[in-house]
Amino acid sequence: MKKRARACVLTGLLGASAFAMAEEPASPHVLSANIGLASNYVFRGISQTGGEPAIQGGIDYSHRSGVYLGAWGSNVGWLTAFQGYQSGSMELDVYGGYRNAIGPASYDVGAIRYLYPGSKNGGGLPGAWTTEAYVSAGWKGLTARYAYSLSDAVFGVGPNADGSGYLDISGSLPVGETGLTLGAHWGTFTFRNVGAADYDDWKVSAAYDLGKLGKLGDGVTLGVAYTDTNADRRFWTQGNGEYLGKGTTTVSVSRAF
Repeated sequence: MKKRARACVLTGLLGASAFAMAEEPASPHVLSANIGLASNYVFRGISQTGGEPAIQGGIDYSHRSGVYLGAWGSNVGWLTAFQGYQSGSMELDVYGGYRNAIGPASYDVGAIRYLYPGSKNGGGLPGAWTTEAYVSAGWKGLTARYAYSLSDAVFGVGPNADGSGYLDISGSLPVGETGLTLGAHWGTFTFRNVGAADYDDWKVSAAYDLGKLGKLGDGVTLGVAYTDTNADRRFWTQGNGEYLGKGTTTVSVSRAF
């Protein structure tokens, strides 16, 4: 009888402990990372690698409150071929902001700094480093985002280009439970005081979650996209004759952790 009572007490304590562990709240902090390989790095319709492959990766921190910080990097090719750098082949983005969702609606406000380390030539060319503030609003699979430039030069266009802006309207549609997501995008870039640089760009894309094929593919996404622009060929052709705004198909694979 005494042994049975002790066993019941022990069982009760273990059950209470397990229940307490199950009820322990999840951490409000989330840290994630990603790495990818693309056949071409295209940003806002303009090739950043002159049609060459890119290795990319980033790390992100987010808090349950909606605050987030992150950094992302890629190799680029336009610094020496278009911007007059003696050396430099890297882009590093650092950003932070606040985002939240209310039912099917979402919003995001933040700022981002695009850094391009390297050795610059003289000649007074506009700077490549760029700072933007942005705001976006979403409804289900549709998103509208506007980025406002705060720096004097904007991705090598300038000077006195602060106040330039980029409007991005995008949509995505998951195809049932297949793991396939279709996407479409239209954007327009308006450069203050440098009208020859203005252009529109558009994109259609498809992404497939390889996790649908088995556990080995968890977190891996295979993507393909076609992008094109109406960018002025004379302005957006780099020193080696490569037109950076031409229509192109890009294939990519990425892994999220």
